[in-house]
Amino acid sequence: MDKNHPEVNYGKKGVLLINLGTPDSTGWWDIRKYLKEFLSDRRVIEVNPIIWQIILNLFILTFRPSKTAHAYKKIWRKDTNESPLLYFTKKQSNELNKKIGSENMVVDFAMRYGNPSIKSKLYQLKDKGCENIIILPLYPQYAAATTATVCDEVYRSLMEMRWQPSLQIIPHYESEPLYIDALVGSIERKIKTLKWTPDLIISSYHGIPKTYFDKGDPYHCYCHKTTRLIKEKFKKVEIKTTFQSRFGPQEWLTPYTDKTLENLPKEDIKNLLVICPGFASDCVETLEEINIQGRESFIENGGKNFDLIPCLNDNLDHINLFEKLVKKYL
Repeated sequence: MDKNHPEVNYGKKGVLLINLGTPDSTGWWDIRKYLKEFLSDRRVIEVNPIIWQIILNLFILTFRPSKTAHAYKKIWRKDTNESPLLYFTKKQSNELNKKIGSENMVVDFAMRYGNPSIKSKLYQLKDKGCENIIILPLYPQYAAATTATVCDEVYRSLMEMRWQPSLQIIPHYESEPLYIDALVGSIERKIKTLKWTPDLIISSYHGIPKTYFDKGDPYHCYCHKTTRLIKEKFKKVEIKTTFQSRFGPQEWLTPYTDKTLENLPKEDIKNLLVICPGFASDCVETLEEINIQGRESFIENGGKNFDLIPCLNDNLDHINLFEKLVKKYL
């Protein structure tokens, strides 16, 4: 080899867990920066981009950061000064690394929006000598606005690389038996800690606009499939699927979680558990939207007992699931 040739690392494989993302802090500018990146994604907002950019920059990014910052401040981890989603994604990466990491296997994580970015982590893995990289989007139920946009950003990053690694992307895993077993186990563990018996379990997933479903997005079907498989293994309490986190005036997937929580006490459902199977890590949508706002709404409208089943986070059965998903592609 030419002694002037730059040194090239090689011979390794990389695994990159990718979650949605998080602002760097609860500060107004960090929240605004995060929202701008997220809400500028054409997969997330499928409207005329010129009109949307005017609405986004003149209105949404002027007023929404304060509201979003208020929500993040309620759930921000003071011990590590980071969001729960970042905290748990780091732990997932570390725990998976303990299981499959080696001198020739590098496990890391990235965020679709915010830091650490997908592009930066792909370059780091390549520089460490990873000639083959396996991508695991942490979205059990595929949607264009989640899994597909991760793929978009991965491909955009590779387009700039002169020497590209080979790439494999793990698809949705909404019906993977280890995933279903982990969810059922989390329900059973939570119920054992309760001093009351739930009348109902709400299985709440992040919503998407109904127009996306009408265009052929399979997300709605995957969510219902996950709930159906949970119900086949856990039959002690009725489980109902709902959809949360709608944004804007258009119709989203129904039934809406917030409206359901308001109305259940009128239907004599006074003791309620909520699980959020579509979120791999606890985050602002589970900890603030459901466990704070949702709890308050349910109790104020006549509910008696409310509790949230934690996401699978860094539970051992969740890490075992990741290991199985990744090993299929090694």
